[in-house]
Amino acid sequence: MSDAPFRTLAVAGLGLIGGSIALAVRERWPSMRVTGVDTPAVLAHVRGNGALDRAVTSMADVGDVDLLVLAAPVHENEALLASLPTPGPALVTDVGGTKRSIVDAAAGLGLASRFVGGHPLGGGERGGFAFARPDLFEGRAWILTPSGTLPASHEALIRFVAGFGARPVTMAPDAHDRLMGYVSHLPQLTASVLMDVVGSRVEADDLRLAGRGLVDTTRLASSPVNIWRDICDTNADAIGAALDDLIARLQALRADLRGAEVERLFGEAARARAELMRGRE
Repeated sequence: MSDAPFRTLAVAGLGLIGGSIALAVRERWPSMRVTGVDTPAVLAHVRGNGALDRAVTSMADVGDVDLLVLAAPVHENEALLASLPTPGPALVTDVGGTKRSIVDAAAGLGLASRFVGGHPLGGGERGGFAFARPDLFEGRAWILTPSGTLPASHEALIRFVAGFGARPVTMAPDAHDRLMGYVSHLPQLTASVLMDVVGSRVEADDLRLAGRGLVDTTRLASSPVNIWRDICDTNADAIGAALDDLIARLQALRADLRGAEVERLFGEAARARAELMRGRE
């Protein structure tokens, strides 16, 4: 067990991601003192699992911790960032699904020098601390989006991420949002639309006749709307472009169901899927 990268940590928002961070820290670095920020009901649940040393309901009570992780939905994270106490945390990061909005917010608040955007790609289709687990980030990418080159003073964040078994990746906020528009946000919205269409056209009893194809394809349709509302709002341009591409492909398929488009589609999709799964199986 290596030395803890930080002495003190606060996690604001103890749902799936924030709760998993607290559990992972407790398992990996038991000496790190962890403060949780959330509602009394959530804090009681998390404390009952032994994941916290201290529980507070207000950012004003966080104090000058070494690292603060904002783990609420994007717009709530922005509000939490604006409510930081003085002097406040030495370093702040977040785990939101979009990065341009909160990086800009940090810069506008004069916090660019101690804020590093973050996005662990270890979520699930269901939120809440009940689904949190300490191994959630193992083998997953954890994207960091510093405003420029990551300062040497912030390199402990790399060790923090790697300590969970995650793979730190650094990129610009705009590159992150465009990429996520295709590999994360488009799949989520596609699964939700597909389930909405099927659910509106098929009787509830008949839905139970569906096979694994529909079940597997629509797994993400159970995702919580509060997170995705903010993602759609803060990445509307990138998501819009991705949806335009999907709609164009669907229209091409619709226009040529008896022609060559079906063969082309399945061939290209199978090749892309093989690339996606390379090294995962």
